[in-house]
Amino acid sequence: MTTELEIQPTKYGLSLHTTTPELGLAISNFAEDTRCDVWNLERNVSSLLHEYLINFIKPQTWADLAFIAVAKGPGGFTGTRIGVVTARTLGQQLNIPVFAISTLAAIAYSQQNKNDSIIAVQMPAQRGQVFAAIYQHMPDASGLISLLPDTVFTPEAWQEKLASNTTYQLIEAKSNLAATVTSVLQLAYLDWQQGKRPHWSDALPYYGQHPVDL
Repeated sequence: MTTELEIQPTKYGLSLHTTTPELGLAISNFAEDTRCDVWNLERNVSSLLHEYLINFIKPQTWADLAFIAVAKGPGGFTGTRIGVVTARTLGQQLNIPVFAISTLAAIAYSQQNKNDSIIAVQMPAQRGQVFAAIYQHMPDASGLISLLPDTVFTPEAWQEKLASNTTYQLIEAKSNLAATVTSVLQLAYLDWQQGKRPHWSDALPYYGQHPVDL
């Protein structure tokens, strides 16, 4: 089946990852042109994001974009919010879909062994808790099946949940999360190929412990 991006090879997908002090950006036409970069901006993500974004997409223009993808969390509250708000704004102004992708799903998808493997992902949360999820790779790296959606656990409850799953690879996400911005983009593209076109207003952050409406 021919996809819209295959009909229009000059169209691109753009992804943002701002859930940590690092900024990750990736852009691709899913043919011969793919590039990504990561910068450690620490507390300057909010003030520098737009400058880096404008410079990064060159020589492409905003009109070249077919969709936006963004890491929706879990992660840092401020960074996650900034990324999602930016993606929503671009989607609204450009009238293109916005895919909000789980930070934990992107980590799971980035793992090299993708043959039906089960990936349990955990990352630190506040107050001694953990964010965690369990995903299974679909055959031929064609996507992920969510066996346990992103959830906040106490360490004890998470260990109990793991004990009920016999075969899995455990990933402890502690650093370099922005490097999975390419997985954010790829997961969005897989949804795009399936005909999904989420409206920008449906892209919402996942704070876990801090639900706040946009």
